[in-house]
Amino acid sequence: MSQKKFWVWKNRADEDYEDDVGKEQETDTPDDPEPETQERVLELYGTIAEESWFDDDITPAMFREELFSGNGPVTVWINSPGGDCIAASQIYTMLMDYKGDVTVKIDGIAASAASVIAMAGTKVLMSPTAMMMIHNPATIAMGDHEDMQKAIEMLDEVKESIINAYEIKSGQSRAKISHLMDAETWMNANKAVELGFADGVLEDEKLKDVIVPAYAFSRKNMQAELMNKISAKAKRIAPAVAKPAAPAKASAVRPETVKAAPEAKSESAGRSVDELKERLETIKNYI
Repeated sequence: MSQKKFWVWKNRADEDYEDDVGKEQETDTPDDPEPETQERVLELYGTIAEESWFDDDITPAMFREELFSGNGPVTVWINSPGGDCIAASQIYTMLMDYKGDVTVKIDGIAASAASVIAMAGTKVLMSPTAMMMIHNPATIAMGDHEDMQKAIEMLDEVKESIINAYEIKSGQSRAKISHLMDAETWMNANKAVELGFADGVLEDEKLKDVIVPAYAFSRKNMQAELMNKISAKAKRIAPAVAKPAAPAKASAVRPETVKAAPEAKSESAGRSVDELKERLETIKNYI
């Protein structure tokens, strides 16, 4: 009876190829092209070393064989509470040694040892609702004070090795990472990105084509748009205000009764340019 694995490999290119072949079988098209591996998907769902890692001949060797059996980019989905830090170190090292790009996507939680594996990603993305947790390593020890002291020294060294992975990915100082581990730090997606443990937040593919104007909530752009509208209106009004009055006919009006055309605004023209400028300055003070 084979042991249960907490990882599952999927080959998207092969799946797509099988679907296409199934649809085209009725056409009897000769020389179907061979499937080209474009992306392989690795799902790490489960507790690391809960069952699989008791037999070293099966799990580490099998994982390496499956990982290096192909090439091209690999996407690693993680939802794991952690587990054996040595097993996590093996997976981390294998992914780091892999020649292709490794994109890590955390859809649930990457805690403890699973967070170490996540650090092997060329790019680490988290769901907006995902969590990452880092803490100090733990063990069970029994014996006298010398045995306890050896256990403490061992845990110190294990912690330093874990900090190596966090430091390489995040760029944070070892002292800060150590404090974060001491406090058992839980990070949401935004906090993980802020601290450098992740590179970004997973986006909704359905909304990738939706264009949201960058100026929608920009105060400066709103002010500029308002000024442009008022300026355009002022340009339309200015010619009407500056237009001279039509000359009176000599036969109808006597010269002494002709009065100069008023410089004031006409009823059809609305407000004068000076009034509009004054109003604009007032508006700008409240924007």
